[in-house]
Amino acid sequence: MRVAVRSPIPALTVAVALMLAGATFSGPAFAQAKQQPAPAKQAPAKEAAPAPAPAAKQVALTDKQIESVLAAQKDLDALGSQQSADKPGAKAPPNMLGKIDDVAKKHGFTNYADFAIVQNNIELVMSGFDPKTKTYVGPEAVIKQQIADIQADKKMPAAEKKEALADLNQALKTPPPALEYKANIELVGKYYDKLAAMMQEDE
Repeated sequence: MRVAVRSPIPALTVAVALMLAGATFSGPAFAQAKQQPAPAKQAPAKEAAPAPAPAAKQVALTDKQIESVLAAQKDLDALGSQQSADKPGAKAPPNMLGKIDDVAKKHGFTNYADFAIVQNNIELVMSGFDPKTKTYVGPEAVIKQQIADIQADKKMPAAEKKEALADLNQALKTPPPALEYKANIELVGKYYDKLAAMMQEDE
């Protein structure tokens, strides 16, 4: 099984967040998300697209925001599952952006761009949590531990190991920005298990 730096937010959400937010935090937590293919087509002009979010905006998180992201994710997963069941491998229908925007509004956000700002801040903090100890050690320490784990793995195929190590070493060169709101660490830590479970369900 390939080891890579992953975001705790499922792929459907991350891909849409990148498209709607326009730009997100750079660094190891988002390396995989950036590799997601960009949507081939935009929604028709007659359908108003959700408003774009400011680039890499850090905010002070609240319990309500994190709980709303977790609750909204279930609906977003349902949208993704429905699309896959209808047409596996098919492109997102033109009205998908509107449906995703509606989900965000249902859970208390102004629109999906507003949701994406909160989601990105959660991801930024999660990228620095050690999954073994569930404590915040910083993104760099997490990546270095992953590198050490892969190097010590005797069962991983050589080619796969080489690729994983290359990805992780590249992630070390592009660390995410420093946290502006240190209180977010403790807050996200309260929900670590739920956020980590969300990540595991997407694997």
